[in-house]
Amino acid sequence: MLFLSLSACQTCKPFPNLSQLSAALGGLSGVPELEVEALRPVNLLQERNLLPPRPLEAPEPNLSPDLKKVNCSPHTFRCTLTSIPQTQALLNKARLPLGLLLHPFRDLQQLPVITSNTIVRCRSCRTYINPFVTFLDQRRWKCNLCYRVNDVPDEFMYNPVTRSYGEPHKRPEVQNSTVEFIASSDYMLRPPQPAAYLFVLDVSHNAVEAGYLKYFCELLLDNLDKLPGDTRTRVGFLTFDNTIHFYNLQEGLSQPQMLVVSDIDDVFIPSHDSLMVNLKESKELVKDLLTSLPAMFSQSRETHSALGPALQAAFKLMSPTGGRVTVFQTQLPTLGAGALQSREDPNQRSSTKHLGPATDFYKKLALDCSGQQIGVDLFLLSSQYADLASLSCISKYSAGSIFYYPSFHYIHNPAQLEKFQRDLERYFTRKIGFEAVMRIRCTKGLSIHTFHGNFFVRSTDLLSLANVNPDSAFAVQMSIEDSLADSSLACFQAALLYTSSKGKRRIRVHTLCLPVVNQLSDVYAGADVQAVTCLLANMAIDRSISSSLSDARDALVNAVVDLVSAYKSNVSNLQQSGLVVPAAMRLFPVYILSLLKQKALRTGTSTRLDERVFAMCEFKTQPLQQLMRMVHPDLYRLDNMSDQGALHLNDTVVPQPHLLHLSAERLSRDGAFLMDSVEKTTMLLTFWFSFLSLYESQSHIPELETPLSERVRAFLDWLQDNRAFSSMIHIVKDDASAKATFFQHLVEDRSESASSYYEFLQHIQQQMSK
Repeated sequence: MLFLSLSACQTCKPFPNLSQLSAALGGLSGVPELEVEALRPVNLLQERNLLPPRPLEAPEPNLSPDLKKVNCSPHTFRCTLTSIPQTQALLNKARLPLGLLLHPFRDLQQLPVITSNTIVRCRSCRTYINPFVTFLDQRRWKCNLCYRVNDVPDEFMYNPVTRSYGEPHKRPEVQNSTVEFIASSDYMLRPPQPAAYLFVLDVSHNAVEAGYLKYFCELLLDNLDKLPGDTRTRVGFLTFDNTIHFYNLQEGLSQPQMLVVSDIDDVFIPSHDSLMVNLKESKELVKDLLTSLPAMFSQSRETHSALGPALQAAFKLMSPTGGRVTVFQTQLPTLGAGALQSREDPNQRSSTKHLGPATDFYKKLALDCSGQQIGVDLFLLSSQYADLASLSCISKYSAGSIFYYPSFHYIHNPAQLEKFQRDLERYFTRKIGFEAVMRIRCTKGLSIHTFHGNFFVRSTDLLSLANVNPDSAFAVQMSIEDSLADSSLACFQAALLYTSSKGKRRIRVHTLCLPVVNQLSDVYAGADVQAVTCLLANMAIDRSISSSLSDARDALVNAVVDLVSAYKSNVSNLQQSGLVVPAAMRLFPVYILSLLKQKALRTGTSTRLDERVFAMCEFKTQPLQQLMRMVHPDLYRLDNMSDQGALHLNDTVVPQPHLLHLSAERLSRDGAFLMDSVEKTTMLLTFWFSFLSLYESQSHIPELETPLSERVRAFLDWLQDNRAFSSMIHIVKDDASAKATFFQHLVEDRSESASSYYEFLQHIQQQMSK
């Protein structure tokens, strides 16, 4: 059992009631209560209980009920400000960033799919018709982005859902803010490609020692029939150490045939028609290869790694079709193009030059891959420094994914093995889109200036995504070029054009609508504190690499100083002593402190370079909910859970315990606590759980026939169901060394190299008085 002390919580200052606040804010009569609550002034030095009882939801835009009902889900598309300032001057005054967070290909339960000969778009700006356009009459509609008046095509007059004519405003495209069109040949540069998967496997001595190959082969064998695709699906395998090995899997052979290329300085493809094969036709040979691969290299003593040449071979092999290349690497590449030397100096781990790539080889190759519609995903399973800052470029610029397992070993690190297996199963079976592009459009007067994520920027608003997957997200920084005074609404539209694994060309369109405001108080009332935090994190990562880690950290601290100063100086009739922020932003300082304590941004030399770089990669690609679980985990007390306020789902009662602040003073010696976090070094979704002493297992909750046991299991199941990657349960006892990791997540407490939350607030106050 985890025994921890609890000190008494200070008494909270009484809040002004809503009527007092409404009077104080003057001129806000008729403002919804939620908005008034969002504007309530909070003195951070006095109020100690800032967390809501449940995880924070995105703020609702102040729109009419009709628009609110059809607006895009915040899980897919959200803005840092749910009320858009009318001018750049007003935005500057608020001292908050304007940007979008987008999760465009996430798994959806319900997605309206539209088959139509005519996809209706604005003739001027090419915006797709959506719920926020205006119908001037049955024959004309006005674009909500550029305001051009367009004709309604004849075909659009027929509604396939109601099977009636003359009601274009009731078409599914105008009733849903997220839709998917089946695209015509107009949206194809070439016939849709087949699903094509190439696996590039490190088989050096280091890889054999780590022991990943056996588990990769077993999992792929189990999931071969679940790989997304159709009868045209193609697969291929390539292994490498100091040479490159291809596998002839052509139908008709009695067994797989290995072809070795030892000239790594001038890589060539030994056979063009038998190395990427139709999975259905060659399935038995593929199974034979996966069964025999682990034993083929089990005695290898070859310590070198020719990763660069292997990637060059993969590029040549996949160029005719495009597709997905999955690379498994266990060490620093040492031979041929892209060879690297160790830059890991324990005293220089936060040096800016080490956070960037040592060579442009991987970036250049990634851009070549992107041009041929090849996405490269990297699985790095390394116990030693492998220069992820350089290797990650192969995925960053080809729209791939990066998975990292430091200290991976199939015997010595069972937690990492289990994490690897869970991730790989999700990876093999999750949806995939090929040869994709994504364009983001916005209301006239708004402009995009920076993208964050893994992609190649093809033009100012167009991202090239060789592959797109449901676990990747993007962030966009925006500015206001021209006044929005002529419009009461601002809209954003993201259109993702891709080829499905079944060879269909599709366009997924998301449209977000937000009110335009001309009062600073309205801007603050609509601030989305989690979206602001995630966008600033992306900006800080860029700054770490282009300038320095200390600059990035200073910029984050200044973001808090600027907000408090702006609120104090501009909302004059609410001036108080201390640190006062609007209630909508009350968690901003604790989130920023949490960011400063993350591996990506913390100071000191204890953080290994690869782990820091991986944390940076995660910040640039993870959806908001996942990012916030990394930055500020959810902490709950379990031993006093009741059914009060529980959710009722499919005859199951799911308790909803209250959130606790991330501080040891919120824990007690006789309690059981659960932390729902992302362990950042492994991206392991871990529940730290101290409960009854009879729980001997460290990863399984026993099924006891007691009300408390049932509540705990129902709550855990509910948490599991609300995430893409299944998570691991880790039970921490009082004598467990893992307690240290648990305490690391208590971001409000002081640590060896970082201040406590209260000390951070005092630092902010000092900065303001300078």
